[in-house]
Amino acid sequence: MTSVEPSNRNAALWMAGWLAAMLTMAVAGREAVSQIGAFQVMELRALIGMVLLYPLVHSNGGLAAMKTAHPWRHIWRNTVHYGAQFGWLVAITMIPLAQVVSIEFTMPIWTALLAVFFLGEKMNSWKIAAVFLGLIGVWIIVRPRADGIEPGQLISLAAAVGFSISVILVKALTRTESVVRIIFWMLVIQAVIGLIPAILVWQPVPDNLWGWIVLVAICGTFSHYCMTQAMRYADATIVVPMDFLRVPLTAVVGWLVYEEGMDVYTITGAALILVGNMLNLKRPSPPQLRDTA
Repeated sequence: MTSVEPSNRNAALWMAGWLAAMLTMAVAGREAVSQIGAFQVMELRALIGMVLLYPLVHSNGGLAAMKTAHPWRHIWRNTVHYGAQFGWLVAITMIPLAQVVSIEFTMPIWTALLAVFFLGEKMNSWKIAAVFLGLIGVWIIVRPRADGIEPGQLISLAAAVGFSISVILVKALTRTESVVRIIFWMLVIQAVIGLIPAILVWQPVPDNLWGWIVLVAICGTFSHYCMTQAMRYADATIVVPMDFLRVPLTAVVGWLVYEEGMDVYTITGAALILVGNMLNLKRPSPPQLRDTA
């Protein structure tokens, strides 16, 4: 696999594609799951995704080039990701979109810790500040109530932990696997995992729902292409905090599409998240050489 020169700028550009896809999928996923089961939506997403991905597979050497020396790494990553994605789809039908995504952003805590322990990445002061400010912003937006957490919030939290593990496993895979191969095995493995659950809840798909399902498939497939490419250009502890911007952007989408409220707390939280992302993109100063003369 060809290595690339580390670049925060290129990572940020790929993450912009990820953000656009994820915002679209939030709306499309809510519309789809409101009429048919999440298992069925995820199975259709995987099957349609295989068709959408085939041109990239063909241009990258065909099916023969998709052979992997690390099948169990792909299986573990996609088993965890499948569970997290299922939880995310269920949660977006239970609580406001901005709240789902906000809770999801406990993920950088787990990702940063896992990246340090399992990938050997460094946590400098700028990365720590980015995570700290981002999580304060998320807390301000969510504002947990004194009477407890709703089931949808707990499901979102479980999904966040799953996504963080998935991010670490993807980062590890990018060291030996191409982006297309990672996505190919994601679709194949998740189609196999979800086949029986989908059959058990299968129902005819209304004609007006196919457009939303195709959007879920497109965004679900190529959002991962963008995320995996971003991981090739920067550490997980840099890439993941960039995703904090999805919180305020999702709040705007929820407001425009579903008339979900935006208030001063959301605006304040979004501002802190943006500042955190700016700090995260700052390169640390090179160490000063001490004059020993």
